Amino acid sequence: MIPRVYIDTSVIGGYLDAEFYTWSRLLFDEFISRIKIAVVSDLTLRELEYAPGEVRMVLSKLPSESVEYVFLSSEAIALADTYIAQGVMTEKHLIDAQHIAIATIERVDVLVSWNFKQIVNLDRIRKFNAVNLMQGYHLLEIRSPMEVSYGKED
Repeated sequence: MIPRVYIDTSVIGGYLDAEFYTWSRLLFDEFISRIKIAVVSDLTLRELEYAPGEVRMVLSKLPSESVEYVFLSSEAIALADTYIAQGVMTEKHLIDAQHIAIATIERVDVLVSWNFKQIVNLDRIRKFNAVNLMQGYHLLEIRSPMEVSYGKED
């Protein structure tokens, strides 16, 4: 089974960012090669509407069979609200909570992000997963692209 990898907007922007370029491109190469499937939400697409044109074009590099589109459902909205109610994040970071909730509801194999402050943060990951378990959901793997991009074997 091909791993399903939820990517947030930071991963797409990272494709063009000098600091994150190498690992973001390796991950995109794995999507193009169908080693992994990119899971992209309508929330991510809405965020990209405000990004520079070159960032918006990054997703077009992926063949349609390498991308799965998912949506911010009422169930995901409720779970994101629970993260906030439980103090995992503040209302200011509702969109980040919604990304986590969508990935949880959609049962992706891993969510990847370059957002180390709000998402790829060990303390928060533990809290997200505590809420997930309390609400009857599974544990969600959350990593940076560096941790899930392998490139070619030597």
